[in-house]
Amino acid sequence: MTKAKYLKLILILGSLTALGPFSIDMYLPGFAGIAKDLNTSVANVSMTLSSYFIGISAGQLLYGPLLDRFGRKKPLFIGLLVYILASLGCVFVTDIDTFIGLRFIQAIGSCAATVASVSMVRDLFPVKDIPKVFSLLMLVVGLSPMLAPTVGGYITEDYGWHTVFFILMCMGILILLAAQIGLPNTFKPDTSISLKPKPIISNFISIVKEPQFYTYAFTGAIAFSGLFTYVAASPILFMDIFKVDGKTYGWIFAFMSLSFIGASQLNSFLLRKFTSEQMIYGALITQSFISISFLILAMNDLLGLYETIAMLFLFLACLGISNPNTAGLTLAPFSRNAGSASALMGAIQLGLGALASFAVGVFVKNSMLPMVMIMAVSTILALIILIFGKRNIKKTITTSHDEGIAIVH
Repeated sequence: MTKAKYLKLILILGSLTALGPFSIDMYLPGFAGIAKDLNTSVANVSMTLSSYFIGISAGQLLYGPLLDRFGRKKPLFIGLLVYILASLGCVFVTDIDTFIGLRFIQAIGSCAATVASVSMVRDLFPVKDIPKVFSLLMLVVGLSPMLAPTVGGYITEDYGWHTVFFILMCMGILILLAAQIGLPNTFKPDTSISLKPKPIISNFISIVKEPQFYTYAFTGAIAFSGLFTYVAASPILFMDIFKVDGKTYGWIFAFMSLSFIGASQLNSFLLRKFTSEQMIYGALITQSFISISFLILAMNDLLGLYETIAMLFLFLACLGISNPNTAGLTLAPFSRNAGSASALMGAIQLGLGALASFAVGVFVKNSMLPMVMIMAVSTILALIILIFGKRNIKKTITTSHDEGIAIVH
């Protein structure tokens, strides 16, 4: 593979993966305006995030078998078409219930891009390179939380929040064209894969029974739910509790994303000296220490705006290290049914993210304490699952620069 082709693939796959984060982050600065226009509360508007996460989680399970059965590009095309139409519907929405429903449909469409991009990484690159490729994708994806809320803040202030969804629709059209023209057919349709419910469920059960899958999928997903907690709580935290305006909130959100991007790129360099397994342990132990310190400070009311930003910055950096490594080790045992495996991994991650964001909508009102408690509990639980789950893995494929693929007994 030439360097130019490699970069083109990373950019297109990154754009596919970034569609979801843009759809999540870009309208966040408009929460107050949406609540006013639709005669509801900011907490109710945050339920549109929960419905989006539920839609992505459910859609992952739908697209996994479709991507394995029909190849990658047909289901991707249909999913992006659904996303484009739902985004157009959001432009003209007039009540909160319809908005929540359209966000669910929009998510069903966008997750085709997410599952297809992850599956194509497994198709196109050798196992030892997967964590590095995921780190590069995170560089592309990481631009979305930097750009999306900042751009969204200015668009909302100057043109209204409806315009955000018109721009998302246009993005969907451009990404659809780029994917159809620029991506190869990486996977031949497998007609032996049935689309009947019983074989699909049996396939998912066989995947989840693999100790390496369930250990790293649940470790990564539960740890990563801390990010969903932060995203869902951030409009309430910064705009309601700390009283910053929409544009300032956009800049704060952009600054926060630097930690996630920087850490995911640092991960690529650290993989030259350490295995993915070592990186996950180190990141989760550090994240546990940070989240417990964060909780103690919050309980004693010792956090102002800048201190809160600093603690969140450190917390998100740990996720930037652990996430590409848990994803790589989760998918490593699978080749034939990589689509279903990546779909199930994404469904677990986003299902737990939906649960975390729903908890934020219920509990986070006028204090940051519930947010910090959810983040601390999820981090410690992820570390416990990793420690106990690791005992059931007979052999783990790890990736390091010197060893290539090493089998650790």
